[in-house]
Amino acid sequence: MNKYFILIGMTILIIGGGIFYRTVLLSEEDRPVETGVVRNFTIIAEKDEWRWTPETIEVDRGDRIKLEIINEDEYDHGLAIDAFGVSQRMPAKSTIYVEFVATQIGDFQYYCSVPCGEGHVDGVKRTHFDMIGVIKVRPAKENSVP
Repeated sequence: MNKYFILIGMTILIIGGGIFYRTVLLSEEDRPVETGVVRNFTIIAEKDEWRWTPETIEVDRGDRIKLEIINEDEYDHGLAIDAFGVSQRMPAKSTIYVEFVATQIGDFQYYCSVPCGEGHVDGVKRTHFDMIGVIKVRPAKENSVP
């Protein structure tokens, strides 16, 4: 009988510790969050321009981001967003779709990850210097439905 009480007590202690950790000890930025807000954006690799349009996207932490990425160029490109685990190759004249949740607050770079012309190597990553954009993720408290 004592074994069962000990087992039940340990289970309650573990569950209670987990709840305490998630509600008290984790900072606001470390807590997992999904707001339920879906934000749709179109990013275009413009033909012969070697850049992304738009160059800046602003969202709130916890938003689900759906990107339609259009490659209007005659060259293959790639879109990478390291902070959110995104890395997709885009054949010439194609459209791809990417979806992720903005889980971190800050400014995060998106860039062309496929060598597609001169000026593509920055010494650390194979990044085209001109094909760089920024995703600005604000705290969830500022959340507003588009």
